[in-house]
Formats: sequence, C-alpha cells, structure tokens
Amino acid sequence: MGRAAEMLGVTPAFLRSLGTAKLIEPQRSDGGHRRYSRYQLRLATRARELVDQGTALEAACRIIILEDQLAEALRINAELQQSRDQRPENAGRRSA
Repeated sequence: MGRAAEMLGVTPAFLRSLGTAKLIEPQRSDGGHRRYSRYQLRLATRARELVDQGTALEAACRIIILEDQLAEALRINAELQQSRDQRPENAGRRSA
C-alpha cells in the first residue's frame, strides 16, 4: 500500500478511504498486504484528481462509478452496432 500511495502521490489513508467508500477493494497477499491492480490505480488517480478539484470523496467515487458504467455502455453499444452493420442485410447500408 505504501508503494502504491507513493506512486500516486497520496497517503495510505486516502487509499484506505477509497476502500471504505467501496470504490476499490484490493486483493491481499499471503502476508495481508494490499495489492492494487493497474485498473484500481487508475481509479484512485481519477479520485485524487476530483478530490484535488474540490469534490467530496464520496461524490468523487460516485462520479467515477458512473463514468465507468458509461464507458462500458458505450463499448457494448459500439460492439452491437458493429455486429448489426456486419449482417448481410445491412452490408450495403451506412449508419447515420
């Protein structure tokens, strides 16, 4: 946790608060140390940016969750659009 906090320029307490807010839940090593994935570190970085801009921590966590859900919905939508466009009956059409 100390190394992750140092990499992000935050305190270990900030990372713990992200866990308390249920934004990130790190894995634990056999020795009980918190292990953060790259994805979790990106979320923590985004949380720090929002908090640095004056957003309350819990609001920042909610914003990040919504941003993540929107990105996933857009990804799924793009996949469905591509799948639809590749169907034989749509081969000659272009989407608007």
